[in-house]
Amino acid sequence: MKLLHRKDLFAWSLFNEERDLDFHSYLWVREGGNVVIDPLPLSVHDHKLLQKLGGVDYIVITNSDHCRAAEQLANQTGAAVYGPSGEKDTFPIICNRWLYDGEEIVPRLLAYQLNGSKTIGELALLLEHTTLITGDLIRCHQAGGLCLLPDAKLADRKLAIQSVKRIANLPGIQAVLTGDGWPIFGHGSEALHHLARSL
Repeated sequence: MKLLHRKDLFAWSLFNEERDLDFHSYLWVREGGNVVIDPLPLSVHDHKLLQKLGGVDYIVITNSDHCRAAEQLANQTGAAVYGPSGEKDTFPIICNRWLYDGEEIVPRLLAYQLNGSKTIGELALLLEHTTLITGDLIRCHQAGGLCLLPDAKLADRKLAIQSVKRIANLPGIQAVLTGDGWPIFGHGSEALHHLARSL
């Protein structure tokens, strides 16, 4: 598990050979209960560190393709599982709570619904107005610049572009932690605006 740009944020990753990029999971260590986002399987080392950091109380899943090891982690820890409300009727695992656009998940962590992606109502998460955490739609295949999920996987490209532009207009984003590909740790708003202009 790797320490990120803030002392309370960690990540662990898995390299996907088919796509030649990393998949990422994130941990926010906080008073009131730690939050894990889109959890991949944990190594023995990472599981021990997770316990040392206070375990996990909340698991947030951005879309059904990122359920990954969420159910297993919830069963091991008793953590509550939160999923996107857009997939409420078809989600593959049981959720304790469904998240809606603009909802505060826990204090200082907001959910934004993204439309037009490969799943209905995919979520992006905004931590303290400065760190954006994405699932599938907004990604980074080459270090330093964001890109969109390939057209072949989009349900509606026009809606997807609108969603990206909406997120790009949120003020003060410094970092973009992608679910797939390279994270961006500085000038996040600039990278989002560059992506929006390129679409």
